[in-house]
Amino acid sequence: MQTFQIHHPKTTSEAIHIAEASPACRFLAGGTTLVDLMKLDVEQPQQIVDISRLPLALVEQNADGGLTIGAMVRNSDLANHPLVLQYYPVLSQALLSGASPQLRNMATTGGNLLQRTRCVYFRDTAAICNKRNPGSGCAAISGFNRNLAILGTSDHCIASNPSDMNVALTALEATIHVQGNAESRIIPIADFYTLPGNTPHRETVLEAGELITHVKLAAPLPGTRSIYLKLRDRASFEFALVSAAVALVVNGNHINYARVALGGVGCRPWRSPEAEAVLTGAAPSSDTFMRAATAATREAIPRSGNGFKIELVKRCLIQALRSLTSSPSLFARSD
Repeated sequence: MQTFQIHHPKTTSEAIHIAEASPACRFLAGGTTLVDLMKLDVEQPQQIVDISRLPLALVEQNADGGLTIGAMVRNSDLANHPLVLQYYPVLSQALLSGASPQLRNMATTGGNLLQRTRCVYFRDTAAICNKRNPGSGCAAISGFNRNLAILGTSDHCIASNPSDMNVALTALEATIHVQGNAESRIIPIADFYTLPGNTPHRETVLEAGELITHVKLAAPLPGTRSIYLKLRDRASFEFALVSAAVALVVNGNHINYARVALGGVGCRPWRSPEAEAVLTGAAPSSDTFMRAATAATREAIPRSGNGFKIELVKRCLIQALRSLTSSPSLFARSD
């Protein structure tokens, strides 16, 4: 780990001012990702701005019935919050499926939004990696890629986004609120992450010095059912091979509303409008679910070690849809 200078600002404005003045600066929240990467010399910030004491840890219901989640809200607190459990079960389930209780007690909403890939070549400074060292190459394309992406990849990077929370937030169409020195911005989560293209080192649209302050969720539609299903190599403390976050509104024998996001398979949390288009207006049936799952994987580009994910995505999504439509009382919003 390289030496660095640490700052403890008392206000959000002070934190942003410090960060904006130094390109080699990082915000420190729970530290569950950043500190690991600093120990590996993957991240080498010269300035650390500790935001853990800033007043960004509230969960509040909005006047319109939606939810505001502060950037410093711990994963464990958010997962067990009564409003999240009642109205956004997909988010609670996603959070509780991630990491370990100890890590969830430290990890934060803002930090999780910026969680970096678990690609072994990214985390190994002896390996070539375009994300870590632009222009050096991508060892994963012809190397060990079992856990990596099959959607949204490029010839420069196939690293997958590791987060569970972000998949649920994508299905919930969250908006991310950020503050810079000059202005604030509201960024739909669909626009927050960038695809690797030929610039895999740039992962989000955040500018230097911008700080995530909170996330907002819209009020769920009446009768919304949601679920998060995660498939992994072991039952706990493991990243997803494939996951699915699904929200549905079923009226009689038709699906009136569908949102589908996938994890473990995309270079960013992967929204599937193709699957949503198949589901919306259709009857909930095995045929509908299979067509939706096929649509979700149509653009997949498998590599030498992760082709199995295509079939696994289909099975994961179909099982999530079956669970929602066969046992709606388990996942329905209580109005």
